[in-house]
Amino acid sequence: SLSLSLSLSLSLNSLGLLMNESHASLRDNFEVSCRELDILVDLAQSCKGVAGSRMTGGGFGGCTVTLVRTGDVKGLEAFLQSRYRAVAAKECATFASKPGPGAGELELKESWWQR
Repeated sequence: SLSLSLSLSLSLNSLGLLMNESHASLRDNFEVSCRELDILVDLAQSCKGVAGSRMTGGGFGGCTVTLVRTGDVKGLEAFLQSRYRAVAAKECATFASKPGPGAGELELKESWWQR
């Protein structure tokens, strides 16, 4: 339905904005980002279909996570690989994943301590 599509779109955009703000805080307030991560995040945030991007992990190098619409994934990957090479004079690797169902309750038939 149109209302469900609109609601999902607004939710993704809101999550993306929070991701962008989170990266800015990690970079500016906690100073745990680095030039390479900032370049990747800035490039991703400028790409079509991207709702948000931020560093992930312990900081000081590593990985970014980017929320992008399914139809724009291949374009984002090509854009990042090309532009990152041009800007940072380094290669970057990308891989796409889909979100899982998230946290939930798990019912165990038998607990490990009952064996």
